[in-house]
Amino acid sequence: MAIKSHFKFSNSQRNGIFLLAILIVIFQGIYFFANFTPVHVESDARQLESFRNQIDSLKRLQAEKNIPKVYPFNPNYITDFKGYTLGMTPEEIDRLLAYRAKDQWINSALQFQQVTKVSDSLLAVLQPLFKFPEWVTEPKTKTSWIDYNKQPNLKNYGLKADHLKLDLNTATAHDLQKVNGIGEKLSDNIIKYRNKFKGGFISEIQLQDIHGLTPEVIARVTNDFAVKTPRHVERLDLNTATKDQLVTIQYIDYEVAHYIIEQRTLRDGFKSFDELLMVKNFPIQKFEIIKLYLKLN
Repeated sequence: MAIKSHFKFSNSQRNGIFLLAILIVIFQGIYFFANFTPVHVESDARQLESFRNQIDSLKRLQAEKNIPKVYPFNPNYITDFKGYTLGMTPEEIDRLLAYRAKDQWINSALQFQQVTKVSDSLLAVLQPLFKFPEWVTEPKTKTSWIDYNKQPNLKNYGLKADHLKLDLNTATAHDLQKVNGIGEKLSDNIIKYRNKFKGGFISEIQLQDIHGLTPEVIARVTNDFAVKTPRHVERLDLNTATKDQLVTIQYIDYEVAHYIIEQRTLRDGFKSFDELLMVKNFPIQKFEIIKLYLKLN
């Protein structure tokens, strides 16, 4: 019986053993002759500091972008949430809300501090953000209908009793031209204005709306004429009129109507017509004419 030798290899096996031996020799040579000592890289401290500064700068810019912007605002309308975000304490916010609940208005930064009792440091931060309405920062002189007959600087033209005056709504151009200072042009302007409205004038106040009539001439006209048959007007209740109703009144557009309703809501209703003068962009010069179309119940 023949014994099989374990050392007899085929050609492919001998080639594999030979290749393995070569690889062992190569790796042994690498291990003994290669230098595996860590290479120390010299760092540039200034360059690293520059990189750190750039990174910090980018982080700051990103943080600033994430901070919510605060735009100018009217301090009268600060809510609980807004007051909290501005750094006010609950007590300071409550003082402001209690003050506004009495329908009182803050018109300056100093008054804001007196009402809320915020600190000087917080006021210094908030004051540049305060934006008060134009009628507070740039108050206008109230203009209303003048009783020319009571003006001491106007000549007394010999006042007539009402029953002797002619009706302004039926006067002819010839009648009007009898007034000193009224010629063909002005008499034509008066009649054209009257004819714009079915029924004519509501009140003599509307004479101030006619181009070319000076206060002195108006005084002479009202001495000889009166509106005896006024045009009927369905007056709107100022406290219930809608925006679409308000814009039917002379000199009130949608913007003014919006501000009127806004003020009406804030005040829980108007108590007098004079409060209209506090409405933003209200045409103060036409106040008396606008009142002809309104009522307060």
